[in-house]
Amino acid sequence: MHDILGISPWEFSALAAAAMVVGFSKTAVSGANTVSLAVFAAILPARASTGVLLPILICGDLLAVLTYRRHAHWPTLWRLFPAVGAGVVLGTVFLGFAGDGAVRMSIGVILLVMAGVTLWRRKQAAAADTGSTPSRAARVKAGSYGVLGGFTTMVANAGGPVMSMYLLSAGFKKLGFLGTSAWFFLIVNSAKVPFSVGLGLIDRRSLLLDAALVIFVVPGAVIGKACVNRINQRLFERLVIAATVLGGLQLLLN
Repeated sequence: MHDILGISPWEFSALAAAAMVVGFSKTAVSGANTVSLAVFAAILPARASTGVLLPILICGDLLAVLTYRRHAHWPTLWRLFPAVGAGVVLGTVFLGFAGDGAVRMSIGVILLVMAGVTLWRRKQAAAADTGSTPSRAARVKAGSYGVLGGFTTMVANAGGPVMSMYLLSAGFKKLGFLGTSAWFFLIVNSAKVPFSVGLGLIDRRSLLLDAALVIFVVPGAVIGKACVNRINQRLFERLVIAATVLGGLQLLLN
């Protein structure tokens, strides 16, 4: 693994800022941590970046669960988990065979696809039918989103936009959205740890860097909690999409 203990001060500052964005995204705008993903993948080797970022995400998930734990919709979670598990297994197999270059390119492509998905979701949101969905269609939708979410979260920690689109299309309001998302990612990200350790993505060096960065998640989460009822969601989503596209292009062109 890359000598992550030898990163420069500006690189550490960028990673610390990205860790703050993780905390903010977990308590304010789920999916915004695609910006953090781009920063980590730009500074660290692509495979290593996923292992370093995962414990930081779990810390953010814990803070989000503590904040919104009473607002989760568990029937939705149980409907998603089997398909997500299949997606995580597929992502693990891919990581087992893919080299750093392929992973880096995959992360870039995933970021660009997720930006496109987010744009599509925003256009569809106003006209979306929030009424009841036939049970069979609901199962198919949960299965397709679950597999894609599991694969993207395992390969690139980029399941946020996928799950955001699913929860919004299901008609979740802000608190239900944040509570369900918080429990979903705490459980899924925690389940990914043994796979990441087995692939060598998490080791003593990566955890040492995590120990230095994880403290920055807390102020980000506090700011997110304070802003969640005041934030201009439309402007922030535009900034997140722009940063995600730039991050994806940077990964593909390097």
